[in-house]
Amino acid sequence: MMLIIGYGNPLRGDDGVGWRVAEAAGTALPEGAATVLAVHQLTPELSAPISRAGRVVFVDAAAEGEPGTVNCFALEEAGQRPALQPSGSHQTTPDALLAMAGELFGRRPPATMVTIAGESFAVSEALTPVVVAAVPEAVKYIVALGRQP
Repeated sequence: MMLIIGYGNPLRGDDGVGWRVAEAAGTALPEGAATVLAVHQLTPELSAPISRAGRVVFVDAAAEGEPGTVNCFALEEAGQRPALQPSGSHQTTPDALLAMAGELFGRRPPATMVTIAGESFAVSEALTPVVVAAVPEAVKYIVALGRQP
């Protein structure tokens, strides 16, 4: 089963796009094909469900780039630094969570990062029109991943 983790702050404009894309992708996939989590930030506790997933997709807003641009890329094996080094929870990244899943639970599933470049991160519950227009492209990519064996 696929695990889709959308993260960001839905009260900061385009920063909430991770939640929106994750929820839309979960609805677009066949029932039971994915578990969707919408979280404000990545925390070490996510390493357990990550280790049980067949594939993980992380979805977030990007602060840089042309607003509305969708980027999708595979997250490769973590570098030389062990995941279980002391650090604050604000430093938890998708790569660190994948490494933790491998170190703590013996399994690091294949993972993909999907981002949409934001235009405004001001206080607002609404996404900007350019980001709203990019959501279907990101969802389409995730649905295609969900159909892969």
